[in-house]
Parts: sequence; structure tokens; C-alpha cells
Amino acid sequence: MSTALSTPAATASLSGIDAWLESLRGTYPDADIESFRAAQAHARSLAADVLSRDGEPLALHAAGTAEIVASLKLDPATVRAALLIGLPATKKFDGDDLAQRFGADVAGLVTGVARMDEIRALPATGDAEERAAQAERLRKMLLAMVEDIRVVLIKLAERTQAMRYLVAAGSSVADARERAAREVLDLFAPLANRLGVWQLKWELEDLSLRALEPTTYKAIAKMLDERRADRERYIESVVGLLRRELAEAGIRADVTGRPKHIYSIWKKMRRKEVGIDALYDIRAVRILVDEIKDCYTALGLVHNLWTPLPKEFDDYIAKPKANNYRSLHTAVIGPEGKPLDVQIRTHEMD
Repeated sequence: MSTALSTPAATASLSGIDAWLESLRGTYPDADIESFRAAQAHARSLAADVLSRDGEPLALHAAGTAEIVASLKLDPATVRAALLIGLPATKKFDGDDLAQRFGADVAGLVTGVARMDEIRALPATGDAEERAAQAERLRKMLLAMVEDIRVVLIKLAERTQAMRYLVAAGSSVADARERAAREVLDLFAPLANRLGVWQLKWELEDLSLRALEPTTYKAIAKMLDERRADRERYIESVVGLLRRELAEAGIRADVTGRPKHIYSIWKKMRRKEVGIDALYDIRAVRILVDEIKDCYTALGLVHNLWTPLPKEFDDYIAKPKANNYRSLHTAVIGPEGKPLDVQIRTHEMD
């Protein structure tokens, strides 16, 4: 449910959207940039005085969603639809007019996202197993009701924007932030995982942890930050060694440090009942190669260099995950006796 906008200063910040649209030149043709401007102007004209259900001005909320959609390099129609997703919440919404202005494809995406809004967060009842089963039923319902997967991608971007806003908004939105975070962990982060949209999955989970366990989140973030220099030095040394060894083996590979994901670190600390120093996720690298056979050659090289950790190897190439995710995952006792996480896959898999 949307409400009247009570903060006149909010619309002033819409000026930053123009700079973002300009930054898209080179990624999208000029004609598409102009169509984005038209969509944003239309959204502003109809929704400038309305708030989203999370309290953010609708036009700003839609623009933030569209920015996330564009960062995923989705097609122009999906970006236009993201800019217009706030309209169904206004009294002035006219689906036929929207289709006439921006095309039936865009109008269908906008109304599809609005239908997804009918699915709400689970009540905080039942044990963990029961809630997990309920969440899985709802996720299947969401996917079944969507005819175009782009609708789900827009919705994932929209929830990411909502969590960014709620986390930044402070104590005044504490209740809304907690409800949204639980909804994200029950429904939307698992959907992002199922679709393989890793950057949104990681951000949704981290933002939700920050909302629900702020003290824990800040403690882990502080520990990571305090160890940043040592960790970066360590990863730089490992990356250099792996590049040399792979090149000598005749394998063309890209080797990089892997981004840290605070939510997964928190989950493993709880599950393994260990401190942060015992987790291999803290030091992690990714190896990208050209062919599948190179994945296994690289794995043998890694295991020859360092001792593998028991029960920490997964072959998602031979047995892909349900969402078709494919990769080799291993963990080893790396240089200086420190645990090291290694992921290996082809560029195509990545």
C-alpha cells in the first residue's frame, strides 16, 4: 500500500537520475537512453507524490530498481519496465495507456511485477522445517505465476533497492526493515540463488543480516576490515603463484580473489561453531579456464600444491545444482597453514 509523500525534499534528489542515465551511454544505444528518460519522466509525473510500501518515494524507488536492472545488462524493455514499476500503486495507473506509450511488452512486465507483490512474507510461526517448507511452496507459486522470467529479475532488483533504502533509513523504519528482511530471506534471496543471480543473492542476504542482526553484521565486517591488508597481501601472493603454475602447465586461466560474503561467513560460523579465523571463506580465489578438461587439470594442480580439507570438495560440473550452476569447489590448507577456498569453472559457466 502506498501513501502520500510527506517529504518535499525527496523529489529534489531525483536530479541524480539524469547523471545515471547519461552513464548508460555506450551500454545502451542513444535511442534507448531517450526512451529511459521518457519512462522516468512519465513515472515522475504520476508518482512524484507517492511513497512505496517501504516508505521510499516511488519514482526514486523505481529509478534505483532500474539502475540495478541495468547493471545486470538486461534488455532495454526490462529497464523501461523497472522505471515504471511504481505506477500500479498510484490512482492514475492505466495499463492500456502504458501499453500504448511504451509497448505491450513493457506493460506486461510492469503488471507482472505488481502481481508478484500479492505474495507477502511468511508469518513468524512454526518450526524452522515448517517455515522452510512454506517458503519453498511460496517460491514455487511465484515462479508458476510468472510468464516472463524478466518479471522475477525486476522483482529481485526491486527488493534489493528496498533493502538498500531501509538499511540506510535508520531506526524510524525498524519494523518495516525487519519484515522486509525476513521476506527476503524466506523468498527472494533463494529465488536469486535458484536463478543464478549471484550478485543480488549476496547483497540481499548481507542487507538482511545487517537489518536483523546489526551487531553481528558490524562485528564480522569490522573483523574483515581489520584483516583486510593481510588478507589482500595473502591473496595477491596466492594468485601470483597459481598464475605461474597454470601457465607452466599450459593452461590459459584468469585467477582472481573472490568477493567476501558476510552472510555466508555468519552462517558457517554458526553451523561449524567456530570463530572467523577458522573459515576458509575469508581467503578465497576463483580460477576461470577455457574448457572443462582444464577445470580438472587446475583442480589437480591446486591439490598438488596444497593439502585438501576433508569434506570440502564439491563437483558441481559432474552434478550441477538444480539451477544449473556448474563449478568445482574445493578448500585447502594454503600457504602459511591458512585455509583457502578455491572455485574453478569455465568462462562460459561463470
